[in-house]
Amino acid sequence: MAWLWYPFIPYGKLTIIQGDPGDGKTTLVLNIAEKLSKGEGLDSDMKLTEPLAVIYQSAEDGLADTVKPHLKAAGADCENISVIDESKKSLSMIDERLEEAIIKTKAKLLILDPIQAYLGGNMDMNRANEARDMTKKLSALAEKYQCSIVLVGHMNKAAGNKAAYRGMGSIDFFAVSRSVLLVGRVEGEENIRAVVQIKNNLAGFGHPKAFQLSEDGFLWLGDYEITVDEVLGGIAPKMNKLEQAKRLLWKLAETNNAVQSNEIFNFAEEQNIYPDGCSKMQKRNWGSERKG
Repeated sequence: MAWLWYPFIPYGKLTIIQGDPGDGKTTLVLNIAEKLSKGEGLDSDMKLTEPLAVIYQSAEDGLADTVKPHLKAAGADCENISVIDESKKSLSMIDERLEEAIIKTKAKLLILDPIQAYLGGNMDMNRANEARDMTKKLSALAEKYQCSIVLVGHMNKAAGNKAAYRGMGSIDFFAVSRSVLLVGRVEGEENIRAVVQIKNNLAGFGHPKAFQLSEDGFLWLGDYEITVDEVLGGIAPKMNKLEQAKRLLWKLAETNNAVQSNEIFNFAEEQNIYPDGCSKMQKRNWGSERKG
């Protein structure tokens, strides 16, 4: 099995990235496209040896005033990112222009954002038979050209449902996709978004990831300790000691040019950040050793 991003986005298969509006789905896929266009990856599991061609279709963000400026600001090589012209005719998932564009550009990633905009005028995404027919054709296209196809989808408002049933439309979209990622907010962290895998038919589930949104743009944080239930339910994640230590160092770096190591240990002690499994006596000794 070949992967664009192991174990999250396989080549030759469909992947869904879903989440609530405004939670960062489009930001994530745009930054993936930006990295790939330069032959880079978000992390070491995106193993690239050269820049890749990407087709990015967005029905919600204007190409000229939103998508292209974002990509340019991030440093993307826009020569490697293509858009199919929809000025005369809207695009659908079974449109012949998709295959034509993949052949012409040799694209290794096709993004349709959002799913709902590319169904075609007569298709009801809530009817299983119609959804199944469309997704099978799209799957065949992905397999034929070994192109990763990513569908970006909104979540419905059925609070309390399992993640599989929170995607808009028929469950068949979820069923046909080999990998499904959930992007959501982290309770108590206004600028952090979590990425959690909720389906994987081809490998073990990937470790949850996260990225940060700031005035400087997109910052990939990598591995993050959070569960699907915490993302869906808006529950503040229980951070392990490593995550707590990372947060402490980030905060110190934001406000200090340099910090003595003993001061860092003192800050950690004040916030009860000790190595996991410490007994009360070990904690006292750990603190006294730092002060000594």
